Amino acid sequence: MNRRGFLIGLPLALSACTAQEVWAPDDVVTRAIHRKPGSKYLTLYTMKNVGSDNGAHSALLINASQRVLFDPAGSFKQDVMPERNDVLFGVTPRLEKFYVSFHARETYYVVGQTVNVAPEVAEQALNLALVSGPVPQANCARVTSRILRQLPGFEGIRQTWGPNRIEEDFAKLPGVTTLEYRENDADDKTLALEEITAILRGQQ
Repeated sequence: MNRRGFLIGLPLALSACTAQEVWAPDDVVTRAIHRKPGSKYLTLYTMKNVGSDNGAHSALLINASQRVLFDPAGSFKQDVMPERNDVLFGVTPRLEKFYVSFHARETYYVVGQTVNVAPEVAEQALNLALVSGPVPQANCARVTSRILRQLPGFEGIRQTWGPNRIEEDFAKLPGVTTLEYRENDADDKTLALEEITAILRGQQ
């Protein structure tokens, strides 16, 4: 390829590496805020292929001064939890279950790993998530691991592009608890999303 052809193609290549910015208004975010009393914690969600166990996606639930879900380059599109650049606000336990259910299906299962942290560590994770998006496609593990390894006590998390590697490192943290979520829904996630959306909108 000559230089001119390379330069012509460059804007398209760069555009593929960017992500769309989403910024919910202040009043919408404020109304949605959900707080859960008690211990502060982080939950790492890893979506894994049933056949190969390969990780396909990483996300981080943060229970700090408010409860948010950092879903980098995520596909869970809904209109209940307002979003600011991959951070979903107003994450009640019920909405968290819907998020997990959306990803769990006959071809993928979800691993949730939870560890309690000091309030200041949870708040640091929240602040890091708020400035980390929007995340381009295929960068979910890279950005999630970057956030985690900046937190006190999480220095053993390796910087990685692989969701499985974060899961492996997270499993070594003191006091971590692990749960698996499996469902037998069809592989088409749009069907699950339609059902969940209908429930959330009160149609069922």
